[in-house]
Amino acid sequence: MEIFNRLEDVSPRFRGGVLSIGKFDGLHLGHLRIMAQTVAMAKRKGVPSVVFTFSPAPVNVLRPHCASAPLTDVRTKRALIASAGIDALIEFPTTREFLEQSADEFFRDVVASRLAVVGLVEGASFSFGKGREGGGERLVELAARFNVALEIAAPVSVDGIVVSSSEIRRALSVGNVRLAARLLGRRYEISGIVAQGDKRGRTLGYPTANIGALDVFPPQNALYAALARLDDGTIRPAAVNLGGNPTFGVNHRKIEAHLLDFSGDIYGRSLALELCAKIRDIVKFPDKETLLRQMARDVVETRRIVEEEST
Repeated sequence: MEIFNRLEDVSPRFRGGVLSIGKFDGLHLGHLRIMAQTVAMAKRKGVPSVVFTFSPAPVNVLRPHCASAPLTDVRTKRALIASAGIDALIEFPTTREFLEQSADEFFRDVVASRLAVVGLVEGASFSFGKGREGGGERLVELAARFNVALEIAAPVSVDGIVVSSSEIRRALSVGNVRLAARLLGRRYEISGIVAQGDKRGRTLGYPTANIGALDVFPPQNALYAALARLDDGTIRPAAVNLGGNPTFGVNHRKIEAHLLDFSGDIYGRSLALELCAKIRDIVKFPDKETLLRQMARDVVETRRIVEEEST
């Protein structure tokens, strides 16, 4: 997959293709259905498949006070789009001026003219243009006017829930990472570079890998069972603490992962954590001994959950 940041840089061989436009926050099952239909239509027509997305998301430009962190980082988002079979990705640098365009202007200038699109695939809730005027009947009208084949992908439902980025955020905000995984089609992942911590875990017999600030939406503060993946491909079960250490008077959010059956220096290395299930809330224990007894139970529960998910 080739990636472009400006329309003028898009190679001529990716003009005249089948396009899908959207934020694609999280690349969940609904988005993957759209990608699959985009690729399928492109193959039928013998043309390239192209995705047009925004960087940053429009809400970050128009209403930054309402914006929340994305569900996937840029690297993961690109990888998921590529794995869906898309030929080219346009990560358009969003500006207020661009977002002031009417739906007619955008469709005429970008979709029909600069990209010469022959097919378009969108979700049922898709809209574009100033004031989100370009959805529903307007989209059908514009596609017909410019002779662009249009497909609307049906919503995807899981356990009676229509899959959406907002539903995934809702699940994560209460620590329901299992539901989030079902809506995403994969486990929710947080990642970062392992940094120096206060080394308290080591003194307790449970050394932890510490990750700095998250660049994705933060799940509820809690202890989670996870699969930890290092940059060399090593995978281990991990008990992940998202939150403070109130027993020791530390209340600010920390991300600490105790990797089971692992020893070694991993400072400065990349670590990804796939969250499997919430184990318990973060609570203050009356003393260190009580905490240690609970941590021993947490390790047993982490191992059980990860083994259960692996069978």
